[in-house]
Amino acid sequence: MQNNKNLGAKDRIDKLKKVINHHRYVYHVLDRQEISDAALDSLKKELFDLEQEFPQFITPDSPTQRIGGKPLPEFKKVTHAERMLSLNDAFSKEDMQSWQERIFKLLTPQEKSGVNFYCELKIDGLAIELKYENGVLQEGSTRGDGTVGEDITNNIKTVEAIPLSIEYKKNLVVRGEVFISKKEFEAINKLQSKNNLPLYANPRNIAAGSVRQLDPKITAVRKLDSFAYDIILGIENHTHQERHELLKKFGFKTNASNQYCKSLEEVLRFYERVKNIRNKLTYEIDGIVVIINNNAIFEKLGVVGKAPRGAIAFKFAQSQAITVIEDIKIQVGRTGAMTPVAVLKSVQISGITITRATLHNEDEIRRLGVKIGDTVIVGRAGDVIPDIIKVLPQLRTGKEKEFIMPRACPSCKTKLQKSDTEALWRCPNPRCFARQRRSFYHFVSRASFNIEGLGPKIIDRLLSEGLVQDPSDLFSLKEGDIKQLERFGEKSAENLIKSIEEKKEISLARFMYSLGIRNIGAETTIDLARHFRSLENIKNAKLQDFDEIVNIGPIVAKSVHEWFSQKDNLKFLDKLKKAGIKIKNPPKKAKGKLSGKTFVFTGTLGSIERELAKEKVRELGGNISESVSFKTSFVVVGLEPGSKVSKAKKLGVKILDEKEFLKIIK
Repeated sequence: MQNNKNLGAKDRIDKLKKVINHHRYVYHVLDRQEISDAALDSLKKELFDLEQEFPQFITPDSPTQRIGGKPLPEFKKVTHAERMLSLNDAFSKEDMQSWQERIFKLLTPQEKSGVNFYCELKIDGLAIELKYENGVLQEGSTRGDGTVGEDITNNIKTVEAIPLSIEYKKNLVVRGEVFISKKEFEAINKLQSKNNLPLYANPRNIAAGSVRQLDPKITAVRKLDSFAYDIILGIENHTHQERHELLKKFGFKTNASNQYCKSLEEVLRFYERVKNIRNKLTYEIDGIVVIINNNAIFEKLGVVGKAPRGAIAFKFAQSQAITVIEDIKIQVGRTGAMTPVAVLKSVQISGITITRATLHNEDEIRRLGVKIGDTVIVGRAGDVIPDIIKVLPQLRTGKEKEFIMPRACPSCKTKLQKSDTEALWRCPNPRCFARQRRSFYHFVSRASFNIEGLGPKIIDRLLSEGLVQDPSDLFSLKEGDIKQLERFGEKSAENLIKSIEEKKEISLARFMYSLGIRNIGAETTIDLARHFRSLENIKNAKLQDFDEIVNIGPIVAKSVHEWFSQKDNLKFLDKLKKAGIKIKNPPKKAKGKLSGKTFVFTGTLGSIERELAKEKVRELGGNISESVSFKTSFVVVGLEPGSKVSKAKKLGVKILDEKEFLKIIK
């Protein structure tokens, strides 16, 4: 057995060496790249780990032998002097050029000529705000939700890089970052390991957790560090660079690697230099922050949503890693959609442990050429969703297995169906347990009944114990039913029942969305509710009645009509009524100046939130649509609009900029 293990390890080591050497050759000799640096690093890490376990297979030609180069309730709440904003992201030279073009459109020729930049290293830490009165630190707080943070003053005082008093005897508000060094991160994890405690995923987690300790003594032993990067209130200055010079003069620790850049070309060169020295830094960074240096121009550019127009986070490339597909399972959705999901050998990407990645559908599996047992490159799309980027067939052993899409539902064994218009296979059985369970999750979700404290795990327990069969049974539950369950105390049972009871009254639009009717989204349910104004009217509607609704086509009309024609669904509605569910019908549609007009929004609005803009249109009697058609009256265009603009031009639909739109709804 041991001999087989050795042979398997040797085979994997040989293959890894071959693949790594190939990619090193492609990168250094041919001056191109087939996989990301992160993916190559992951390959090297696996090779290194295997060689450590099987040192007898280390050879002089191995690549490893080459010398190379929301606020917490425990804390007092603090309202920030000004809202702490977040930043939009850029990942490429093209993204940065697009950003500059966008802001230049808002500036005069003279202002454009005065644009230069100040670049800061983007520290992977926790944002803080510091308030000084008469030169003495009075308050330290976390970002929180941007407007209200947590009072962490006592913990902040343990960070030696933060001065308790400054050489400026007036009031001052400073922003900065708290972080922990790589060396201290390793030391803490070594101690965790020694004490058989779970390891921390990344330095940021430790920094965030340390400043949120109720006992400042715990914070003190963590040896946190800090850089100050902005002055919000307290002193006038012309440029962002001047603010950094003043911070240093006042006794704050600032980052010596930050740099003034007179043009975007210099910014790009600075980014490349930082990327090259990244691993040599004593702390973690994930890119650079690029800020319009002239404060007056920065202020003029304003804010879009939660991000300033005049600053952007220029991040390093998407994090990727190598892992193995151990299995492919089918996930059954509430509408019967069959989604193949790759079960992965556990791997860390950007400090997050990844064990699953969606493969979307059968066509995607074919496109990637995925087999069970394959070594693959996994990334996090948009740094969030696990995604399989590429298969590495060179690492196949011959034991990999083709994945065959089942033709029967894994839950109820019903024969699957596939239409000519989509790539998904579906289970047509409405009584399928897996479908019903997913529908249950949807029914209580935030956009539906929004029952707090009732997540998938509790729903699964209620189903397995036979306490509920469908969502209507929730509203008949008593405290005693739940209290008997393991790990459910009297208080938690009481809270859950109270939460369910509070949600017995619901708007017609939310109720329609909770039903999980195929092809029906949240916006569509608002249109249905406003047009029909009662559940009875929707239930009794004929197909032709839907033609009067601007945003609803034949597919949606058919889905709604068919749902209300099925006896089981009508029984479910009756059960909900008997359980005490009260549906609030919308007020009669206002006859305003926008009656009969349909609006489509695209891009980011600067002075009004998208949802508020939609609500204003509805208040004035207008309609909202998510797609452009010949029925559309206006397309409202914000920053970074999508393809809806070109479609509007093609159809001759009137296009409004934000200023024109605001004039209409005033």
